[in-house]
Amino acid sequence: MRQIFLTLWLLLVSAVLAQAQDSALSSMQTGDAARGWEAVGRLDIDDKGFCTGALIAPELVLTAAHCLYDNATATQIDPARIQFLAGMRNGRALAYRGVRRAVVHPAYVHHGDGDTSAVQFDVALLELDQPIRSTQIVPFETAQGATAGTQVGVVSYAHDRAEAPSLQQVCAIIGEQQGMFVTTCNIDFGSSGAPIFRIENGVARIVSVVSGKAELNSATISFGSVLTEPLTLLRAQLAAGGGTYQNTPPTQVRVITSGERSQTGAKFVRP
Repeated sequence: MRQIFLTLWLLLVSAVLAQAQDSALSSMQTGDAARGWEAVGRLDIDDKGFCTGALIAPELVLTAAHCLYDNATATQIDPARIQFLAGMRNGRALAYRGVRRAVVHPAYVHHGDGDTSAVQFDVALLELDQPIRSTQIVPFETAQGATAGTQVGVVSYAHDRAEAPSLQQVCAIIGEQQGMFVTTCNIDFGSSGAPIFRIENGVARIVSVVSGKAELNSATISFGSVLTEPLTLLRAQLAAGGGTYQNTPPTQVRVITSGERSQTGAKFVRP
């Protein structure tokens, strides 16, 4: 019965796709283009690939839980092997930080590529080894209340645009089911964990993070968690001292160069 409902729901989403009017993806190569988005950064992970994350407090980065797992072993990566590069652009970041602790949603189970069942729990918080305190890098607020039809935007890195973030200022939430948003936002490998924003009165607030993408009737759709409840739970875990701490002393994490394929990036699924 659940599969029949999912199929009917995806058919409805497919019909809505034809009405979506999205803006083009634009690369933020210059300081002027990136102004206001400096708290989005690239997460370089275990010398194997990268994801995207966003600062939501001076010491906290929001991203996708699956970014923190090795697909080959399904084990969680040591936080000491992760580096956050705030505002990474053209080979340089505005701030470089290691990760002291990772907090993953307790209901998240890592299945690897091709499974949407965990999307609603695919959220994680990273506690940095030092806070980022800069007037140029302002943490984003989070928000609730996004629904189907809400216009959103996304800032992300990806395998073919690894050296600078890209902004899609207008895409749309086209459906919601079981704690998961379906959007028309343009993502690719490396975009996992990217913040999905609702922009109101010129203020961008995060309502979801990118989990993966799929093809539906030759159109590309993307998935993200409905953020409110998972984020509340993660903050409580953080305050209680939960999560995974560094197992090894921090090392210099190699900065991934353009053209290297991410092994931990956005998932491709076919519903």
